[in-house]
Amino acid sequence: MQKYESVAIINPTVEDEEIKRLIQKFSDLINKTGKVLLVEELGKKRLAYEIQRHREGYYVVTNFEGDLKLRSELEEEYKNTDEIIKFIVVGKVDWEYDKTKSRRVYGFT
Repeated sequence: MQKYESVAIINPTVEDEEIKRLIQKFSDLINKTGKVLLVEELGKKRLAYEIQRHREGYYVVTNFEGDLKLRSELEEEYKNTDEIIKFIVVGKVDWEYDKTKSRRVYGFT
């Protein structure tokens, strides 16, 4: 299984209870075929640029394990959820410095 990290920005006008429900909905989707490793709520933050007429957004970072199909399903669910104003899902890469070759060595975890 590949490790992934997802950052979702939720519309800042959404109530706290609805945010919790959304986080649980996405966690349940991931746990069907994968495994949630960490969910971190970063809270409301100012956006670097305006997105859908919003200057702020509620950030949620999720680290999880799963296959490519799960990643596609999660992205599709993000697209179909009106409360999500922006998202990204990326594969996590671990790297370490190889002193003998003076370069970084990359490897998927």
